[in-house]
Amino acid sequence: MNIPNILTSMRVALIPVLVVVYLMPVPGHYWMACGIFALASITDWLDGYLARKWNQGTPFGAFLDPVADKLLVATALVLLAQTHHNLWVTLPALVIISREILVSALREWMAELGARGKVAVSNIGKWKTAAQMVALLILLSQPPLFSWLVIVGYALLIISAILTLWSMLQYLMAARSHLKAS
Repeated sequence: MNIPNILTSMRVALIPVLVVVYLMPVPGHYWMACGIFALASITDWLDGYLARKWNQGTPFGAFLDPVADKLLVATALVLLAQTHHNLWVTLPALVIISREILVSALREWMAELGARGKVAVSNIGKWKTAAQMVALLILLSQPPLFSWLVIVGYALLIISAILTLWSMLQYLMAARSHLKAS
C-alpha cells in the first residue's frame, strides 16, 4: 500500500459517507455532501499525480482508480435522480451510467484482444468529465428546487450527457474493426 493507493481507497470509503450526509435531514447537508464529493474528486487528481511523480503506479491502483471514479459519479447521479425527480437529471444519469458500463466492458474486451490503446481516453472525455464534475458539485450543493444555480447544474449535466454519447461513439468507432471481426 502506498499513498496514491490509500487516497484511492479513501475515495471509495467516502462513498457511503456521501450517501448518508446527502440524505440526512439536517441544515447544510447539501453543502456538506458537496464538500465530501469535492474532497473525493480532489483525491482522484492527487492520487494520479502522486503515482506518476513518485513512480508508484501499481496494478491495484490501475484497477481501483477508475472503479472508484465510476462508483463515486454513479452514486452522486443516483442520489440526485432520486431527489430531483425529473428528466433533467434522470435521463443524463441513465446515459452517463450506461456509457460507463459499456465503455468499461469495451476497454476490458479490447485489452483481451491486445488492442486497448485503440480505446484510450480522448479530449472529449476530458471535457465530459469537467462538465460532469462541475454539474455534480452544483447539484449536490443545492436543494432540489428550481433556481438559477440548479438550472446551470442541469444544463451542465445535459451537456455532459451529450459529450458522454459523443465520446462513447468515438470509442465504438475506434473499436469498429474488432467489433465487426467478432
